[in-house]
Amino acid sequence: MKAVRTSKYCCTLIAALWLCVGAAHAADAYPSKPGRLILPFGAGGSTDVVGRVFAQQFSEAWGQTLVIDNRAGAAGIIGTELGARAAPDGYTLFTYGINQAITAALYKKLPYDHLRDFTLLSLYATMPNILCVTPKLPAANVSEFVTLMKASPGKYKFASSGTGASPHLTMEYFMSVTGIKLIHVPYKNSAQGYIDTITGEIQAFFFNLPGPLPHVKSGRLRALAVTSAKRAPQVPDLPTIIESGIPDFEVTVWQGYAVPKATPQPIAAKIHAAMMKALAAPELQKRFFDNGVAAAPQTPAEFTKFVNAETATWKKVVTISGAKVE
Repeated sequence: MKAVRTSKYCCTLIAALWLCVGAAHAADAYPSKPGRLILPFGAGGSTDVVGRVFAQQFSEAWGQTLVIDNRAGAAGIIGTELGARAAPDGYTLFTYGINQAITAALYKKLPYDHLRDFTLLSLYATMPNILCVTPKLPAANVSEFVTLMKASPGKYKFASSGTGASPHLTMEYFMSVTGIKLIHVPYKNSAQGYIDTITGEIQAFFFNLPGPLPHVKSGRLRALAVTSAKRAPQVPDLPTIIESGIPDFEVTVWQGYAVPKATPQPIAAKIHAAMMKALAAPELQKRFFDNGVAAAPQTPAEFTKFVNAETATWKKVVTISGAKVE
């Protein structure tokens, strides 16, 4: 009987050792094929623009092509669920950003848990939002904009990239602290929001800096301020919201990479190493700067701590602003 138990124990031990050897071999061979990056917003918006810039550099460091998979809809919820439910084999990456912290605060029930269902790897980019208005609006600065909005509450409209996205919540926050009221018009595609503001169909928006930046520089949009604590070096003459007389108003938009929770740690570590190599590349840093973005490398532990803090912050913003799902 003892010999039988010993035999079973040895077989179990050998099987476990083979599993470890197999996992190690798989990690050594990884990556052996192209992967996909799920982007939870449509093409043409800032998440897409910045994500594609980074994905290109990441692909070089990773050693395989990373194909962009835009999955827009429901303020990023559709793409996030797809990312959480993807096979944990290291070949599906997810653009995990500020939107995951916001929707967790805004929606009472989600088809995933953004803290439980992902392995967080690192930030790769940070940027401010920018307050822009149509050139047809008689407001040259934040003070004039607030005065004009207060004179006609509910008359003017603002664009966003969807209910629960950072452009929406930034304006909700701004309205709550200034006492103004605009009508929310969510778009599936940020680029259409820019166009409708240029033409005057929409009067204002807070979008991530990279997307509207070319239109601001060309004069097709009038920029009033940025939401960062300090001025953005790409538009150094543009004041911050704080400088414009709204104390403590600061919003930093961020993007990172995550993988499904069960992804093996050695593979997650290889993805993180490729991210660090990509973020250190001078050509990436220049392209980021030209697009109004700062590179933001972190360890997985630092990124996890950061996401927890951002989740708490946006829960407070949702409470203060009274923002609700439309």
